[in-house]
Amino acid sequence: MAVGEVWNADELMGGPAPAQDPHAKKSKKPVKGRGVDKNPLLWGQPGHLTKEECDTYFRFKEELEKRGGDFRDTIYCFGEEEGEVWTLCRWLRARKFVYDDVITMVEEATKTRATAKANNYYPDSKTSLGVHESLYYAMYPQLYTGHAKNGVPLFISKPGILNVDGMECITTLDGIVNFHWYIMMHDFANRLRAQKVKDPEFKQFACLSVLDLDKLTTSQLTRKCLDIIKEQSAISSICFPETMYKMVIINSPTFFSMTWRLIKGWLDPRTANKIEVISNKKKGEERLRELVDVDQLPVDYGGEAEDTNKTIAKKADGRIDFKIIHLKAKGEDTIQIDAGEKVEIEVFTRSTVGAKFTVLDANVNNVVSPEMLVKHTGTDHEKEFPTGLKITPDPISGPKNIKVKAESTSGSKKQTYMYVFMFKK
Repeated sequence: MAVGEVWNADELMGGPAPAQDPHAKKSKKPVKGRGVDKNPLLWGQPGHLTKEECDTYFRFKEELEKRGGDFRDTIYCFGEEEGEVWTLCRWLRARKFVYDDVITMVEEATKTRATAKANNYYPDSKTSLGVHESLYYAMYPQLYTGHAKNGVPLFISKPGILNVDGMECITTLDGIVNFHWYIMMHDFANRLRAQKVKDPEFKQFACLSVLDLDKLTTSQLTRKCLDIIKEQSAISSICFPETMYKMVIINSPTFFSMTWRLIKGWLDPRTANKIEVISNKKKGEERLRELVDVDQLPVDYGGEAEDTNKTIAKKADGRIDFKIIHLKAKGEDTIQIDAGEKVEIEVFTRSTVGAKFTVLDANVNNVVSPEMLVKHTGTDHEKEFPTGLKITPDPISGPKNIKVKAESTSGSKKQTYMYVFMFKK
């Protein structure tokens, strides 16, 4: 068999090639050593390896068996259920089957995940974030919901609604990073293994990501926002390589679409072919229905499954609203509680000065919840979790208009606080 000729994994490695996306865009550029019009999405996939890639595969397998231990745990990050062929090829693809680069990557990943591994990848989301995950999702809506037609989990993220100031009021960058470990090693990994139990033929341990850029503005792309994205991406790229089956970026604003045309030219063809940018809402929904059955696709994205906002609200057992205030002396805010609703109010801050909060019936000005001092109990160091305190000892029932009055204990400078209103039926 000549160098560059494609070997069949059914004969060599015991695994069928992945089902091809019938709607995938084909590359028209000749690929050296792989023939003309070869689909870049199949490069390095089981069943589509060149002889040179097969040689590297067996060399990598031999090193894996020799080292074992943490080296093996890093490679099998989602467990043995993924299967040897698919696991090893995933790591090899990430470094284009350059053996020394692959070994270096695994060693770096082993170091990167060492602290998280020692903490069992933070199995309690509240401990990792410092707050219940529902508050995190209120600041940054995102969720796994259903599966694509090829069985991979469907993930939807809405960075256009990301409130970085709100995130800073409830958690830390380290907390967000630890929560990312929780998501990858407990949430995402469990979904992959569950799909494998449901369908033993499921082998592609990856994800279909939908990035909804609706409401995204250039002003949101702050240093803090980019720090969050950078930290999460760094972990995923080094420790969970080749886990993106496809990314569909929808509701793309003009400024992003123009930038993407430039960025795409810098990317490896295989990576670029996994990412699609669609600005038109209707066309975006049509594309998603090509990739996801309608009973698995949320109704707000053109399918028939539960609306993503309802799914996220269920995590909190109700609706969550929030407001950030910058208090110097005094301030007040009014909210409405509908009939059949109850609300609890929690205040978060990093202010070591503190402020007094009182909840009143806005119509008759009677005190509903007595005055309470909210003050950060630690230092102002950004690595410390902020302080959160419920200012309603008991839930307040509607229908009622309530007023929250705040008075700083020092008028020297503005202090930042965030009200979180947790509505429950």
